[in-house]
Amino acid sequence: MNEVMKHWLCLILLAVASLAPAGCSRSSEEPPLQGASIGGPFALTDQNGRTVRDSDLAGRYRLIYFGYASCPDVCPTDLQVIGQALTQFEKAAPERARTVQPIFISVDPERDTPAVLKDYVGAFHPRLIGLTGPVEQVRAVAKKYGIYFVKQDSEGASSYLVDHSRQTMLFGPGGEPIALVPSDEGAKAVVETLDKWVK
Repeated sequence: MNEVMKHWLCLILLAVASLAPAGCSRSSEEPPLQGASIGGPFALTDQNGRTVRDSDLAGRYRLIYFGYASCPDVCPTDLQVIGQALTQFEKAAPERARTVQPIFISVDPERDTPAVLKDYVGAFHPRLIGLTGPVEQVRAVAKKYGIYFVKQDSEGASSYLVDHSRQTMLFGPGGEPIALVPSDEGAKAVVETLDKWVK
């Protein structure tokens, strides 16, 4: 075999090797939300009264869910699934799991004070951050993330419900949108999604 043929053979082998997946469970395909215009900067207050900015999370994947502490059914169900999935992922892939930051953003900031969120998020996962803030500030963040919410009229001022989008989203270390996470399909589906996209 002459040198030219050896050179081209090496290039072909390198090209084939670069197409091979890095691991059995990782994906070489493009993230489904790649290039989507969702997400962006925010500065909200966490359950400990501290300001959390999106820039504080640089280098970490963000698993984001919008809901509210007084939600009677959907929010606690989804958060329980997310918490279970994270616990399972931590056992299966501890190093990668440590790069995932779960975040709960309240769409009911009038009732969801930091103290309320502290009790609430602690019931689902020890690393879950609960975020709240002034209504208009939360509304601006929700709009960036494609989340709809509206307070429903109620006779009792303190017993109203909040109608809101139900979706869990995974963002990358740079805040880029990666995928919707099927928290409505159970912990196994969430673990599979994390395992596929968290590198």
